[in-house]
Amino acid sequence: MLLPLLAFVFGSILVGGAAFALMPNRAIAIDRRLEELTTGRVREDDDDDRPTVDRMLKFVKRVGEKAPRTVKELGPLRLRLVQAGYRREEAMTVFFGIRIVFALSMFVLFATPILMKPNITLALGGVALGYILPGMVLARMAKRRIHRIRLSLADALDLMVVSVEAGLGLDQALQRVGQELAFAYPELSDELRLVNLELRAGKARPEALRNLAERTGVDDLNSLVTMLIQTDKFGTSVAQSLRVYSETLRTKRRQRAEEAAAKTGVKMVFPLVFCIFPAIWVVTIGPAAIKFVTVLFPLVESTK
Repeated sequence: MLLPLLAFVFGSILVGGAAFALMPNRAIAIDRRLEELTTGRVREDDDDDRPTVDRMLKFVKRVGEKAPRTVKELGPLRLRLVQAGYRREEAMTVFFGIRIVFALSMFVLFATPILMKPNITLALGGVALGYILPGMVLARMAKRRIHRIRLSLADALDLMVVSVEAGLGLDQALQRVGQELAFAYPELSDELRLVNLELRAGKARPEALRNLAERTGVDDLNSLVTMLIQTDKFGTSVAQSLRVYSETLRTKRRQRAEEAAAKTGVKMVFPLVFCIFPAIWVVTIGPAAIKFVTVLFPLVESTK
């Protein structure tokens, strides 16, 4: 009796949440009416021609706005979203909505006879997995973006050295490097563009550079920012400092490549043991084992 009751309660909550999420928002209606008055034309209801992805995103936002949040979780989560490349204010709401929707979907998948026999224990475990898995995916996305920025930093430093030695200031060099890297390394180009916008808005250069290091989460970029701030503070040559740091960074990249190559042999042990060696044993020892069984078993039975 407990499982049908839980399914009924969950279905009622899901239907009510969907109806509340799809209900037109008053602020959206006001904005639509203002647009009609300013443009002079009546805008048709865009729910029919809006793509399915936009509708799902709207539903996820509505769910995320009602999701419970803790103050301890908001700071690291916002930083992780920024490091993954999601800087908009609604990014956190969308993430909470995805987490809740995915957890409820896992509960429905295991609590109803869709794929298998309903099991409340597996359903509760699916809820926990659905709640944790979006955070793991977000951490993986942030790690990949950090790796791409780290790989692009050496080329950016070379361009920055050329720009500074050509007579540009540090701010103009950052802007120029961001423009030149827009096609090859879009992540680093976006970060440098944000630094340029912060400088134009009136922020001090050390603060803008520290924000760059905090947004990206790259340790090499953090060292570069510290070096630039100290160079600006003590009045030393920016071009010479960048050139020295560029050589140091390339040495670190070569050491990382050598370290990864040295780890290859250890990482290949597990695929060899669990995937390749069993097949080799079956091919080499299988015929002998079959022959041994066919010859030995008749002898054993004859002795009996």
